[in-house]
Amino acid sequence: MERIVANPEILGGKPIIKGTRLSVEFILELLASGMTRSEILADYSHITEADLNAVLEYAAHAFKNDVYVSFEKAS
Repeated sequence: MERIVANPEILGGKPIIKGTRLSVEFILELLASGMTRSEILADYSHITEADLNAVLEYAAHAFKNDVYVSFEKAS
């Protein structure tokens, strides 16, 4: 997890890719919106494939101890 850091003075302490102001949350939103890894790397040429892998690893680790709540379908 050397590539993901948090600093209270950058983006309010959100986890970011080291050396950037790109948050883990932002990269996950890009992926969720349908952008491919190649498109992200082309648009943000200062990050690497290893940075994207670190984002996914961080996200997976963050969910390991979460409590999941089931929701009923709204009528």
